[in-house]
Amino acid sequence: MSWKIPLFKIYWEEEDLRGIDDSVRSGMNWAVGKNVSSFEKGLSEYIGSKYCLTFNSGTSALHAVLLAYGIGPGDEVIVPSFTFIATANSPLFVGARPVFADIEKDTYGLAPDDVAEKITAKTKAIMPIHYAGCSCKIRELKELAEDRGILLIEDAAESFGAGIGDRKAGTFGDSGMLSFCQNKVITTGEGGAIVTDSKEIYEKLMLIRSHGRLETSDYFSSTDYMDYVSLGYNFRMSNITAALGISQLSKADKIISMRRERAGYLTGRLQKIKDITVPKAPQDYFHVYQMYTIRLERRDEMIKHLAKRGIMSKVYFYPIHMTSFYRTKLGYDVKLPVTESLSARVLTLPMHPAITREELDAVAEGIEDFYKR
Repeated sequence: MSWKIPLFKIYWEEEDLRGIDDSVRSGMNWAVGKNVSSFEKGLSEYIGSKYCLTFNSGTSALHAVLLAYGIGPGDEVIVPSFTFIATANSPLFVGARPVFADIEKDTYGLAPDDVAEKITAKTKAIMPIHYAGCSCKIRELKELAEDRGILLIEDAAESFGAGIGDRKAGTFGDSGMLSFCQNKVITTGEGGAIVTDSKEIYEKLMLIRSHGRLETSDYFSSTDYMDYVSLGYNFRMSNITAALGISQLSKADKIISMRRERAGYLTGRLQKIKDITVPKAPQDYFHVYQMYTIRLERRDEMIKHLAKRGIMSKVYFYPIHMTSFYRTKLGYDVKLPVTESLSARVLTLPMHPAITREELDAVAEGIEDFYKR
């Protein structure tokens, strides 16, 4: 369907095209090249981590980081059910079992109290998400993980640039995953990264990302023999993709500022409606509004009402533990009351850096009209 007001649009400028054009016209290094290492260096500096390694997707990055930490059969990883399915699936990729914990209503992130109850002798990691551009209660989860001697791996796919105080999402845990899929804060179309302060994990990720090959130089331009020392995958980000990442990263603060300004305007319109709960970050939290999610009753009626006006809205997320795959194929039978309650009421509205005041007014007026009727 062609939407009058879509859920998101990708923000791009001429420099994005120039970066890709230069990479293509070089006639070399389309797969591996200097853009990849430059993008990784820029990401490390922006996020505040010692190391960064890019991947062809955030899902590949999660798969790789669990392998790097040696998580496997017999292990458990605590995850939210209120997330994109890759968060829960990644433990399955390595033979581990995802264990669902409930969320809290302030940030839609894992509830530390419920996580504590789900920890067993088999628990190897807690893997929270930072939902929609707002950090979860990551400080409390970090304290819990440290007390129990458990890994903390952040899924910051939706919250590039978000943070608490002077620390950015992805730097509180042992490692953090970033995503650059097309609807994210900065995008390379598809792509992801792992940020970490561990040299050991960084070096393991290097092997996992590229066939287990011990690379001493660029494989495609070297005549040297490079040994294969472990099992690995082809999870690399291309040099062309990284060129786009470099240009997107250069305007990350501008993009985030545009998102925050537009989100603030929409909040100003919608907070007057008593039947709606608008997004609000806790004190000292920095929200980047990768998505703009409200809570309301009669949610499904609202979706249809807005659609008639050409306005797209979408549910992020339906609970994973209630999907056919997890219930029927894997036999999950768990109760997560907060997750189930909130997921039945959340609705994500159009939000992107270039959305206009007129479009935001149309969204607000559509919602206002729904309640007038």
